Amino acid sequence: MTLRDRGSLKWTAMMLPEHVKALREFDWDQSKKVKPELDEQQLEIIEETICEAMAENLDLCFTYFKQDDFHLLIGKVHYVDNFRRELRIVDYHDELHKIKLDGVIDVKIN
Repeated sequence: MTLRDRGSLKWTAMMLPEHVKALREFDWDQSKKVKPELDEQQLEIIEETICEAMAENLDLCFTYFKQDDFHLLIGKVHYVDNFRRELRIVDYHDELHKIKLDGVIDVKIN
């Protein structure tokens, strides 16, 4: 008579559903990224870069944080909406993107 190993199945049968749920939530929390906090000097540099690019009609490379992840966007600032606190950016394909000013992490002239 030989014993057959059921692999991880034998261990999950011994776990309570609450433990399985807690492990899944722990795994989900580990994959989330955290938005870095910017100081006043960094915010001022970002603002100056945006103003310079708008005045000279230059492309910018934006790094921004949205939905627990970092994103990259290259385009020209079309409009700054101070009321909604967002930037409207037109990319190379003439598509309009809206980025919250609070989510902008870095801006570089492209």
